[in-house]
Amino acid sequence: MPHIQRRGLMYVLSSPSGAGKTTISKALLKKNVDLTISVSVTTRKRRAGETHGKDYYFVDHDDFRDMAENGEMLEHAKVFDNYYGTPRKPVEDSLTAGKDVVFDIDWQGTQQLAEIAREDLVTVFILPPNRMELEKRLRTRSLNTRETESEIRGRMSKAADEISHYSEYDYVIINDDIDAAIAKAQLILDAERIRRSRMVGLSDFVRGLRDGL
Repeated sequence: MPHIQRRGLMYVLSSPSGAGKTTISKALLKKNVDLTISVSVTTRKRRAGETHGKDYYFVDHDDFRDMAENGEMLEHAKVFDNYYGTPRKPVEDSLTAGKDVVFDIDWQGTQQLAEIAREDLVTVFILPPNRMELEKRLRTRSLNTRETESEIRGRMSKAADEISHYSEYDYVIINDDIDAAIAKAQLILDAERIRRSRMVGLSDFVRGLRDGL
């Protein structure tokens, strides 16, 4: 199969906490060698088992503010009591090299990315099958994250607002079966990779094809 140069895409997965976006993004990373994840900058405290530079870039509020003011972030937002943002340079370098970047961000960050790079953006919203299942997943996860009952309730309350933004996304996946949800996310990625507007080397390929006929 001929190699045709293309520009990478920004693949956003959003969902309320517990609906599955992190599990799906990790599965996609295992299946796609030319897919990388955008590591966010955050002011929240590092949890047990997390690694700086792999899970997040952990910074204090002053450093975060400086990065935002200096234009070093593509997007940033306050989530609960902490700030999160996407470093600009690693993403732009990956796109230029023809690599795709997956983002595990919320609707606020997605809106900001859409304002500055809509043509590079593919957005997917992950929905839980029902409220009971979402709460069950949050409680199961809390055994590892050690979140309090108050924090779980806060996430459930916030979920209603997050879900209301589903119509702003290109695609919606209802995660009632994780394997099926991963397969759908992969199908979307495969289709968007061959979108004509992203295949920057296509005109040269077609020209050579025509000249050879």
